[in-house]
Amino acid sequence: MSITRRRVLGGVALIASLALGAPAALAQDTIKVGVLHSLSGTMAISETTLKDVMLMLIEEQNKKGGLLGKKLEAVVVDPASNWPLFAEKARELIAQKKVSAVFGCWTSVSRKSVLPVFKELNNILFYPVQYEGEESERNVFYTGAAPNQQAIPAVDYLMSKDGGEVKRWVLAGTDYVYPRTTNKILEAYLLAKGVAKEDIMINYTPFGHSDWQTIVADIVKFGSAGKKTAVVSTINGDANVPFYKELANKGVKATDIPVVAFSVGEEELAGVDTKNLVGHLAAWNYFQSVKDPANDAFITKWREFTKNPKRVTNDPMEAHVIGFNMWVKAVEKAGTVDPDKVIDAIVGIEVPNLTGGVSKMLPNHHITKPVLIGEIKTDGQFDVVWQTKGLVPGDAWTDYLEGSKDLEADWVGKKCGNFNTKTNKCGS
Repeated sequence: MSITRRRVLGGVALIASLALGAPAALAQDTIKVGVLHSLSGTMAISETTLKDVMLMLIEEQNKKGGLLGKKLEAVVVDPASNWPLFAEKARELIAQKKVSAVFGCWTSVSRKSVLPVFKELNNILFYPVQYEGEESERNVFYTGAAPNQQAIPAVDYLMSKDGGEVKRWVLAGTDYVYPRTTNKILEAYLLAKGVAKEDIMINYTPFGHSDWQTIVADIVKFGSAGKKTAVVSTINGDANVPFYKELANKGVKATDIPVVAFSVGEEELAGVDTKNLVGHLAAWNYFQSVKDPANDAFITKWREFTKNPKRVTNDPMEAHVIGFNMWVKAVEKAGTVDPDKVIDAIVGIEVPNLTGGVSKMLPNHHITKPVLIGEIKTDGQFDVVWQTKGLVPGDAWTDYLEGSKDLEADWVGKKCGNFNTKTNKCGS
């Protein structure tokens, strides 16, 4: 009787262990992909779309058979526009959820928050948004624009005859690392171009800022000095809506004081009455209005996936498309999702972008991108008025700041993100 009882209990225990282990076994049959974007808070207006496009890309890849014979599984978390929470959620994705790579962040402060986690746990972040440069990390791939792929070309355009030969500059940004560093670079660039210091006005506002009356009045006053004036905007998130509304309230037109924005795209304009914003500008590496078969196909797939025939696309979405496709090719090339092997395999990989070109991952972990300037139209889309003739390689370190111009990033030959060409040493 005791032997029989032990056999029965043993069988029950075996069945129970198999049942408990079923989810773990199932998880091992999938490759988990982390999605780290704010779905609530001030940045949800921009980041929710990036979560959605990642779900679409993962679904499409699974329809192709998955990756390395396994299905991809999206693991979505909401850091809720809370910068310390980004680090906690990144740790959760990597240490607990066991994701193979993460696609996420928008603001630079959120990216800076998660960097120590990705280095400590040795995982990969694909970062899809324009940023201030001054960084190249082994565990990060920067698929958005560096300053030489957005900010500098935008200023050059405004200085040109076609851009209105601007002489006075308002550098308006949200108060965090990306606008402050970008404006530091732009101020140095403008001064090097002969712009007088008194012809540069710099202003910062907090996230979610809503009362723009005084600031816009100051901009109008600054622009009344008899010199052509433009606003270079690094304002992020939902603060853009009242900013543009106040411009319209004050009667500021693009012909008077044009605004070129680095963080306003089709998604942000969907919540704004654009009739008073016609002619204002944005600098990106992609616009939905670009006519190309690859872009047309992407827009169609996107609207089918979202079941919304009016859903718009934007630049950071394209960056995720490029980054995801590069990751897939790197995993296939390496034959594994092991981060070390994928990091080594991805440099040099090329994938089509959505504007008719091919983007390449460079040794500095940035990519090649075209630069486009678009004018806002009444329908919330952009009319491309200028673009580079070819693709511009992303530069991790600017040539216009002391302590930066002597640095270069090379994760292939030098195995370093901040190699000093004067001392021939890698920085800390």
